Amino acid sequence: MGLKLPDGIRTPAYVLDVARLRVNLAAAARIKAETGCRILLATKAFAMPAAFPLMREVLDGTTASGEFEARLGREDFGKEVHVYAPAYTEEEVRRLLGFAGHIYFNSPAQIRRYLPLVRSKPGVKIGIRINPGFSMATLGGSLYDPCAPFSRFGATRDTLDEAPWDEIEVLHAHALCEATHEGSVGLIEHVGREFAGYVRRVKAVNFGGGHFINKAGYDVDGLIAAIKRFQAAFGAAVILEPGAGLVVDAGYLVASVLDIHRNDKDIAILDASASCHMPDVLEVPYTPPVLGAAAPGVHAHNYILGGKTCMTGDVIGEYSFPQPLRVGDQVVFGDLMQYSFVKNNTFNGAPLPDLAVLDEDGSYRVVRRFGYEDFRGRLG
Repeated sequence: MGLKLPDGIRTPAYVLDVARLRVNLAAAARIKAETGCRILLATKAFAMPAAFPLMREVLDGTTASGEFEARLGREDFGKEVHVYAPAYTEEEVRRLLGFAGHIYFNSPAQIRRYLPLVRSKPGVKIGIRINPGFSMATLGGSLYDPCAPFSRFGATRDTLDEAPWDEIEVLHAHALCEATHEGSVGLIEHVGREFAGYVRRVKAVNFGGGHFINKAGYDVDGLIAAIKRFQAAFGAAVILEPGAGLVVDAGYLVASVLDIHRNDKDIAILDASASCHMPDVLEVPYTPPVLGAAAPGVHAHNYILGGKTCMTGDVIGEYSFPQPLRVGDQVVFGDLMQYSFVKNNTFNGAPLPDLAVLDEDGSYRVVRRFGYEDFRGRLG
């Protein structure tokens, strides 16, 4: 990957690579320029305010999965704020009206319940999330498939005629997770084919996230062509809300080797943890790349990499290295911006990693350092 980090950085640390983020944002800028669509940052996947000034140059705003993310989008990103959750309390809706310009509801019944409240704030636009019945999640199987059987996400086809369509401006169809262009194009074509009558009743269609536009092999031209065809057919605006797709391969988790333990195999115990600092490693599961390493057996020295928590399964994976690992060596995990620090935790009292930025000139700066107070403050 050609990464150069300064010597002596404190670990563990999440490090945003600004140069790579700029390359990723260029893909989003091109899609916007050639189609006129709007692209939002899904803060559920990535929410680092230090990166917002750069992202704000390209993106139209943020999309939130709850009240605090919506507030973050309003106060720190400062452009459009869209929010969706499977359900809201009345007090949440009241507060969201101060942050979000678009509120998406999960069912016709929810829209009817909160319609008088939303009407009290002129200019706030109502959306309805549908379950399009289109499954193309390439990661995590049913765990990350919004259209899996018995999914709680989105109004099913048989309920849509109950919605107050004169009040709805946006149709929201999120069905993807780390999808290739086949998934993106397939979803757009599926909605146009199967929900045409409803598309013609709204001003915009939000095709959600999961469009992995910066992953190697993704056909951006194919996505652009599909958006153009859809807009020509229906005259509706198109919105995309990628999260991981905007920051793929744009950052790292840097760890240090604390000990080498032997139990039939060599085990490198790190100051970074799968269970605390990279939850998707266990949930998906996902094996992140390690700079300079390869799959077991490729190089001469094999190690299992694990954290130092008491959880037996706190194991990141098995890798091979050209040289033996020693106590104090740094191990750099790639592609760890998305769904990492937004999901981390302090199990066992494990310290949270620094949040840092590697600027384009090679300079390194820590934007947030965590301590005992952050651990203690969550415990009451």
